Amino acid sequence: MLFRSLNPEGRGDTVYNHSMSNPIKGRGSTDRIAHRFERWQRLSDDWECDPQESQARPTPTQVTLQTARSAISRNDSPDIGFEQSINPYRGCEHGCSYCYARPYHSYLDGSPGLDFETRLVARANLPQVLQQELSRPTYRPSVLAIGTVTDAYQPIERQYRITRQILQIMLDTRHPCAVVTKGSAILDDLPLLSELASHRLLAVYVSLCTLQAELARVMEPRAASPLKRLDIIRRLSEAGIPVGVSVAPQIPFLNTDMEDCLEAAHQAGARRAFYSVLRLPHELSPLFRQWLQDHRPLAAQRIMARIADLRGGKDYDASWGQRKTGQGVWAQLLSQRFNLTCARLGMNQQPFECRSNAFTPPRLDGQAVLF
Repeated sequence: MLFRSLNPEGRGDTVYNHSMSNPIKGRGSTDRIAHRFERWQRLSDDWECDPQESQARPTPTQVTLQTARSAISRNDSPDIGFEQSINPYRGCEHGCSYCYARPYHSYLDGSPGLDFETRLVARANLPQVLQQELSRPTYRPSVLAIGTVTDAYQPIERQYRITRQILQIMLDTRHPCAVVTKGSAILDDLPLLSELASHRLLAVYVSLCTLQAELARVMEPRAASPLKRLDIIRRLSEAGIPVGVSVAPQIPFLNTDMEDCLEAAHQAGARRAFYSVLRLPHELSPLFRQWLQDHRPLAAQRIMARIADLRGGKDYDASWGQRKTGQGVWAQLLSQRFNLTCARLGMNQQPFECRSNAFTPPRLDGQAVLF
């Protein structure tokens, strides 16, 4: 149930009744909640929905092709480990309930709820725009992070192959890049990834925040299973590709098996790791609260209370240096657990080397690009 009060500028606070809703099979959210820029009010008509009907109601994935005007996004945030990124898609069919990228769908006038995982955008001409930007005389290469507010290897990549085209450009221009994914479609590009790695141009991180199959099924409904992700790590490692693991996000009293994830990933071939604490910016806070009521109602209050402990009494604190790690004693304990486990396993001993000194600007219209 949703009520919304709008201010004169059209923005307002969204207030939710966090009673149990009817989860949709294969989706991480249950409703197209209003976004923070929406000017219209949505109200529930209080009709009760048959839970079985809700489970069965179709929520097909729709993909819109978009003409991209720019390719590379840049940031200067001191707590983010890359300077530039590229996102082949908007939204993500994996539908992870905790995804910090959900609020970005508001900029597309879409709901961070169901729209984020069912109404996707494929940036069809992105490879061509990327080539144009790389060919500029003022361009200076640094590691290009692929898929920072989407998963570059979500299921629709098998149809559109935009990520593969970007990686081919990376190889042709000898440009360094990095990928973070939980999608099994990455294995389709194993030969290309292996060749990139042979030139020291690539690092891959696989997301694995829990080994609990049942939890992963409802929390990351259309992502690869934990066992499949371990297989991805193993196959990437065997192909000579530098591979690490992301055990993010850490959610108190929910995915409590961080050490097990790190150990299993290390055994599969991961040599580096990182983590972050659950982030709940903007509309993600009520969305995640609703997910807890649907799937972990008895633990919901306890989980949110601990998150508040990690965030200075709030659901989220966007302060640099704290938004990823949290603050206070519980944040310190998480950090100690992570660092001690990595030290015991010998992880994070050496950085992945992605060199940028071999970069050659792409050729456009058959002509070499002059510096």
